[in-house]
Formats: sequence, C-alpha cells, structure tokens
Amino acid sequence: MVHQDQGQLVQEVAAGGLHGPPSRYVLREEARPKGDVVAPAPDDELAFPTVDLQRLSDPDDVEELAKLRSALDSWGLFAVTGHGVPESLMDDILDATREFFHLPAEEKLKHANRTETGEFQPEGYGIDRVDTDEQVLDWCDRLYLTVEPESERQPRFWPSSSLSTLLHAYAPCSARVARLVLRGMARVLGFREEEEFFLGRVGEQGGTYARFTYYPPCPQPDLVYGLKPHTDNSVVTVLLLDRDVGGLQVMLKKEEDEEGNKQRWVDVPVLRRGELLVVVGDEMEIMSNAAFRAPTHRVVVTSERERMSLVMFYQPEPHRELKPAEELVDETRPAMYRELKAKTFADGFWDAFALGERTLDFLKVKIEKQDDAVARGA
Repeated sequence: MVHQDQGQLVQEVAAGGLHGPPSRYVLREEARPKGDVVAPAPDDELAFPTVDLQRLSDPDDVEELAKLRSALDSWGLFAVTGHGVPESLMDDILDATREFFHLPAEEKLKHANRTETGEFQPEGYGIDRVDTDEQVLDWCDRLYLTVEPESERQPRFWPSSSLSTLLHAYAPCSARVARLVLRGMARVLGFREEEEFFLGRVGEQGGTYARFTYYPPCPQPDLVYGLKPHTDNSVVTVLLLDRDVGGLQVMLKKEEDEEGNKQRWVDVPVLRRGELLVVVGDEMEIMSNAAFRAPTHRVVVTSERERMSLVMFYQPEPHRELKPAEELVDETRPAMYRELKAKTFADGFWDAFALGERTLDFLKVKIEKQDDAVARGA
C-alpha cells in the first residue's frame, strides 16, 4: 500500500511560500544539524584529500598511491582530478539536471517512481520511500535510473530531453573513474600485480545506478535534512556535485572531547571546476574486510539557494556472494562480515534507508565479537 505522502514533491512544498517546513520534515531537536560543523583546513589533519587519477595509473608513482591510502584511511572520500571526463560534459549534465527539475510537475511525473499498480519503486522521479506517519522526510526530490547493464534500462523513466543523452555519454566516463579507483585500492592493499582484485569481485555486469537529486531552498534549513545520514549502497560512488553550493557533510573520527564525543561532522568543500568526488560504499567495506570503511555522510540545505547533484553508484553483479575477500582474512584479522548475496544487500538498503539505519546494521551483516568467541569455543 502506498503511503499518502509518497506523492508529495518537496519542490512544490518549498514553492508554497511557507515560513517554515511542514512537520513531516522537521527533525527532533537532538537530531538537527548544529552549528558545530567543522570546515576542512589546508594545513592540518583536516586537509581535504585530492587524488590525481592520471598519476595514480602509473604503477611507479608511490606518492600518489600514498595520497589515496591516506584519503581512504582518514576520510573515506576524496576529490579526483586527471580523470579524463570533459569539463564541458560535466557542465552540460548539471545544466540539464537543473532544466529537468524546473520542468512543470506534470512533465516530470510522466517518469514517476511508481509501478503499474501504483506501488513505490526505487526507479523514477519523486521522493524516497515513505513507510510510516512517524518517518521524518528528507528535503529533496530525486530522479533515480538504472544505467548498467544497459539491457535493464527502463525507458519510461528516462526523460525525453537532453538529460538522457548526456547521461548516456557521461556513464562510460564515470565508470572509468570507478575502475581506476578500484585498481588503485587494490594496490593500496598490496595487490600490485592483481589490479583487478576488486573489479573481478564486482563482475563485468555489475549494476550502475544514477541518482539526480534536487534540494530546494528551505525557509528554516536548521530544522531539516536535505538527505539523512547514511552510507552508500555501492562498492564505490562517483559524485558530480553542484558547482556553487555546498551542503555535503561527512562524519569523521576525532579525539574524545569533554562530553565523550569521538566523532564530528565536517563540511565537504565545494570542489574546484573539473573535480569529481569518490566515496567508499558499504559493499567495499565488506569486500575489504573493513580495510576500507564507508563514511557516514549527510546533506544540509540553505534558505536561499537550490542545490543539485548527480551520483553514480557501482554495485556488484546481483548473483555474486558478498563477503570479505579470502586474501584479507586470517587468524589475526578474522572475517568481520557475514556472507550474503549482493542482491539481498542491495534490496535491504531501501528498507534500512527508510528507517534511517545503516544497511550493515539492519541486515545484521557485521560479525560481533561474541560470535567470534562462540566460533572459537570460548
């Protein structure tokens, strides 16, 4: 059964001239974004990492590999340059994204995220899944599309505009970025002669999904999330961010403060022209046996400016067994995650996301310490 609020588009709510967001979007006071978010600084431990993929492709460039290792260890996400994606294509697809979201609602709803019987489904235009009256909704609309395998694309969800043509052109460029990063991540773990270490576990027919997200201005932005805290349903994610408006924040570890806090929210800066962002996803955390961890991140909004982004998620072939690689498991570092089908994990993401939970926790994928003790007969 479809929830009555499933069809409520945030862009229409925002255009209503309200003094504040409706109660469906208002966070509990303890969950609201606060003013203690830290901005990265160039000359300290919070320097935002950037990796040159052209240099990373050189197997003898140990300096760039060290930059990647540091970015993975400290942030779990990083900007990339030297990726070969034409800057004009990046500009054009962001412009086409803005044009799509500024179309009349009836035009966009031709691609609504509904099945033929009216049920919610991930693909298409609308808002994320609404399950209950108590669920706090995010301040964004989105268009979600299957990109690869190309045979699984559903044309009825693809806009009949330049956006579809540009996405078709952008997809192989973004996929190349993901491949270069995955090869670099294999080398970080010492698999110098096995750069396909992770790519082989994803498979040649792994899934690629595009999410175009529109965040309208909010009259009281400190009361809402543009997108709630989450980790990504991917091996890696490649993001094309808004050229001018920030809002992405990531949770990073810090020294324990007087209140016992060991984590803090840090702003991801507006990237320089021509840069993309790469984020480690949950599936990589499992495959790497937590050598690489998926960072928790969120999006906040502003009262004056709209923001948009294009996110490309790369997932393993659905029939693959998702588990820690055997080469990364031994007596000193036992498997930290249970084995499950990649499709089971991907499907579970939507249930977990609607509840505001992490998929690894929702599906009980982590092996707890007491489980290890039982396995050893302790």
